[in-house]
Amino acid sequence: MENSIISIQNISKIYKLYDSPIHRLKESLSIKKRKYHKEFFALNNISMSISKGEIVGLVGKNGAGKSTLLKIITGVVSPSSGDVSVEGKISALLELGAGFNPEYTGIENVFLNGMMMGFSREEMEEKLPSILEFADIGDFVHQPVKSYSSGMFARLAFSVAINVDPEILIVDEALAVGDLKFQLKCMEKFNDFRENGKTILFVSHDINSIKRYCTRAIWINQGKIEAQGDTETVCDRYTDFLKYGDDNLKKPVFGKVPSEIRVLNKEIVGFVESVSIINQTNKQITEIQNGESFKVKIDFMMNQEDIDIVVGVAVHTIDNIYVCGLNTLLDKMKIDYNKGRNTIYLNYSDFNLLGGSYYFDVALFEKNAHVPIDYKAQICDFFVKAPYVAEGLCILPHSWSMKG
Repeated sequence: MENSIISIQNISKIYKLYDSPIHRLKESLSIKKRKYHKEFFALNNISMSISKGEIVGLVGKNGAGKSTLLKIITGVVSPSSGDVSVEGKISALLELGAGFNPEYTGIENVFLNGMMMGFSREEMEEKLPSILEFADIGDFVHQPVKSYSSGMFARLAFSVAINVDPEILIVDEALAVGDLKFQLKCMEKFNDFRENGKTILFVSHDINSIKRYCTRAIWINQGKIEAQGDTETVCDRYTDFLKYGDDNLKKPVFGKVPSEIRVLNKEIVGFVESVSIINQTNKQITEIQNGESFKVKIDFMMNQEDIDIVVGVAVHTIDNIYVCGLNTLLDKMKIDYNKGRNTIYLNYSDFNLLGGSYYFDVALFEKNAHVPIDYKAQICDFFVKAPYVAEGLCILPHSWSMKG
């Protein structure tokens, strides 16, 4: 990219894992160069480009490779293979204590960090008053940092990182530290960076913060880029992954009837044949834009024509939260069908679910909607794309006013 300020090409980082210390020794002494280790790819052939002025959010589970990637970008760790190009001065807030010597005083560590970022002592002396004022840790700046509380440590580290006027700011789970007053100062400074067009790499497990601040998102999973692009879509896909990734979460088997539901003999009476989502141009879709109108097409077969039936449709989230159930009995619609194949449409207008994966359950019931003739669980899944304008499951109609 022409305005690329960070360019990463085919980066991999491999660590050698040994079952015991003796295996490390055996490998180092092996005449035949026998390997006693297993290779662990913290990063596996990652490529990306970040443009000047972008605010990029990195998401992924613990151990996915986010911190390793940031360490490579900042030069703390060298890649096993691949190329990294960075244009501009970087200021990074990685894990607590990175770049600080616990035996040095706070002021000595300020100068040490400045030297590591390429500043002369004279330049750091000019910046020192603003750093100390922002950190606001009093006379502790003259004490060794090993005597600091974690909050004081973080305040000084954050103050150094944001008061050296970097072109690139990297924040790894450390945007808001200390008490409420200091958190507000951090947020004001962070907003200044955004408004001044600084390039920011922002790592957080708070998905709403990623949506709120970032212009683009990158999802890293097991050392590889799983997805990158539109912030809302990537974050919603990642959230869905977390729901599926929970070992305690069991996704319903496609078409399986919930255990508490008794189903009539569908071969004798009838059954749901297929379900699809149709947009306003009559195309079948699997992605729905928040606010879009569409219809659910339900094809069903009936082997009898002398009983009254009810059609029901339920929406569930990917982790099985019941969102909304509709049926023709509640809507006072009588279904006139023929023996054989039939089709009915459920029309949605201004669909207001928020971003993420969902699915439809569809069923045929007897006339009281109590006993299903046929019940298809998770027969049709779909993904909702939505801007970050609300949180939760849906956007309720609303307005704001300063008057009662």
